[in-house]
Amino acid sequence: MNNRFTLFIVAAMILGVVAGLVCNATLSPDHVKGVAAAMGVVTTIFLRLIKMIIAPLVFSTLVAGIAHMEDAAAIGRVGAKTMVWFIGASLVSLSLGLVMVNLLQPGSGLDLKVAAGATQAVSTSAFNLNDFIAHIVPTSIFQAMADNEILQIVVFACFVGTAVAALDNGAPQVLALVEQIASIMLKVTGYVMRVAPLAVFAAITSTVATQGATVLLTYAKFIGSFYLALLILWAILFGVAGIILRGQIGRFVAAVRQPAILAFSTATSEAAYPRLLEGLQTFGLPRQIVSFVLPLGYSFNLVGSMIYCTFATIFIAQAYHTPLTMGQQIGMLLLMMVTSKGVAGVPRAALVVVAATLPIFHIPDAGLLLVLAVDHLLDMGRSCTNVIGNSVVSVAVAAWEGKLGIGAQAKALAAS
Repeated sequence: MNNRFTLFIVAAMILGVVAGLVCNATLSPDHVKGVAAAMGVVTTIFLRLIKMIIAPLVFSTLVAGIAHMEDAAAIGRVGAKTMVWFIGASLVSLSLGLVMVNLLQPGSGLDLKVAAGATQAVSTSAFNLNDFIAHIVPTSIFQAMADNEILQIVVFACFVGTAVAALDNGAPQVLALVEQIASIMLKVTGYVMRVAPLAVFAAITSTVATQGATVLLTYAKFIGSFYLALLILWAILFGVAGIILRGQIGRFVAAVRQPAILAFSTATSEAAYPRLLEGLQTFGLPRQIVSFVLPLGYSFNLVGSMIYCTFATIFIAQAYHTPLTMGQQIGMLLLMMVTSKGVAGVPRAALVVVAATLPIFHIPDAGLLLVLAVDHLLDMGRSCTNVIGNSVVSVAVAAWEGKLGIGAQAKALAAS
């Protein structure tokens, strides 16, 4: 069934590209807009179904994961190790983006004139670190769930899970209820995922029909350079996972393949969260580790978005021939190290970081229009990379805690 699902997703992507190219070549612009609007309904419904699942699934799995830990010391220890990994992964991804964009120089061949009004495309009003710090604490968990404020849900769930773990009797009825909710939501996830191939087809068809193949040719060097940087980052991540897992790296890649493809084709890592949560547990990672690390990773470990921040910003500087010293670029990296965390949960967070960084280093903000034209194609790679990064950190923290235990599970599966 898993292999069939993967084939359905890949087939939907291919058919979507073909259908989009046919529509773009044969239909009038008005008819293309009509097709895109019709396809957009399918994509919107699927994404709304995903958002419907995320809040209760994150809350229930995180509370259960924390409650199953031995004590508050274990919670703090796992949390500290997770954050140390996040900081290290952030530095690696940001640095890799900086190195690759300077090495490949994707914007050096462009000779562009500054156009006014570029900053209106992405609002940086959400970019405020002080407001972000205050915003992470929910005033109402019900409002946070209604608005899908994942970071606020994580904060509340951490308090609830820690309190359950600290009780003498462990609140077995509450814990059983939370686990049942998690099981129900995973079952609902299975129903929703049956719509995924159709949603993928609709999303790809709409994008290709409206933009055509021209945009791919126009920005081929930029897109190709960025995806080369992503491939190197994937190699690093899977290399680390291979060192930790040794002979089990093939099973690990198979476990994250479907969520990664789903995130790539829908250009949202949220769509992959339920499948990733289930796949990593099936692979053999402890539920308490996965349920704790993944929600935090979706807020603080978006390595795909971070490599994009440095890559896109320097690309714009190259396109407008804006010189930046190495000291300025290192300062930019450190700034993005902080700001990429300050916009967790903000729509198109990577673009917000780029938009906020450009004026600080006197780079023409009109350059944001350059990356906006192909942002959906780039977001596909960013989302896929975020899924891979969060999968690897789950493996690393489990190994760090001495709770990997995949060898025994693999033997049991082979025996069965």
